[in-house]
Amino acid sequence: MRYYPGKIGLPSPHEVNHAVEAAFREYGEGQVQMPPKVYVTLPKGDFRTMPAYLPSMGIAGVKIVNVHPENPRSGLPTVMALTIILDIDTGMPQAVLNATELTDLRTGAAGAVAAQYLSRKKRIALGVVGSGRQAIAQVHAIADVLEIEEILVWSRTAENAVEFCGQFGEIGCRAGSVESACNADVIVTTTPSRTPLIRSEWVQKGTHINAIGADAPGKEELDPALLVRGRVFVDDPEQALHSGEINLPFSQGLFRADQIAGTLGDVVCGRKKRESQDEITIFDSTGLAIQDLAIASLVMGRGEYIDLPFP
Repeated sequence: MRYYPGKIGLPSPHEVNHAVEAAFREYGEGQVQMPPKVYVTLPKGDFRTMPAYLPSMGIAGVKIVNVHPENPRSGLPTVMALTIILDIDTGMPQAVLNATELTDLRTGAAGAVAAQYLSRKKRIALGVVGSGRQAIAQVHAIADVLEIEEILVWSRTAENAVEFCGQFGEIGCRAGSVESACNADVIVTTTPSRTPLIRSEWVQKGTHINAIGADAPGKEELDPALLVRGRVFVDDPEQALHSGEINLPFSQGLFRADQIAGTLGDVVCGRKKRESQDEITIFDSTGLAIQDLAIASLVMGRGEYIDLPFP
């Protein structure tokens, strides 16, 4: 069995975007096996298990990922992950990957794929709500598919916003209010908020939004009125209704399941698309196991690993 320790030989945003786009296409074609993720709640966070089989890449496995919002106080990442790959012919464990940074990359790639297909412009002002690791990953991934002319960022901590802007010296970056970050062509939300941060009236016609932060029951970043006003695309309907941006509005009767416009797989396959220059499009991302398998396949192909005896 092989262990891939992470950091070593990370694939580029372009490689990850391409692999994740291919995974969404296969999902849209109905070719993958992927039960919804399972949540286990712990005193200060939770962990999720995410199994899948991606036939086109000949890869199957499961990711275990935690979310503990208080971890940074102890110098630990909020999100940490481990992916186990199984041999598809025998079921024998084939590889173990440190998937903490890979999780950031594959989530960023989903946002990039959504922005590539649903943004009305190819040259954009990018609004970023939140300034953590996933916000950074979203910028790098989107920069591979769209030309970012300016970044408008909001963070709960002004120092973090300044540090965030310092990482993108080649792109103009300004910190400001949440409302100012909404004055953009594409908006990315990456916070763990449990109350809406983005008001509907702040969002212009024609905007595309990547709603990334709400990935568990009870989380919510967008005004429910914005979901009704726009067209909502999800990565997976069952997961989104349970734990995505739409989970609370759905449970409160403010948003119906039949109001989902389609999946990102539908968009990549060409069955669904932006229908007008003025409509607001929203991608509700919960994170799919097929994204993890796609990036695992990339990493395993690079050949940088440590052999572990097994069984």
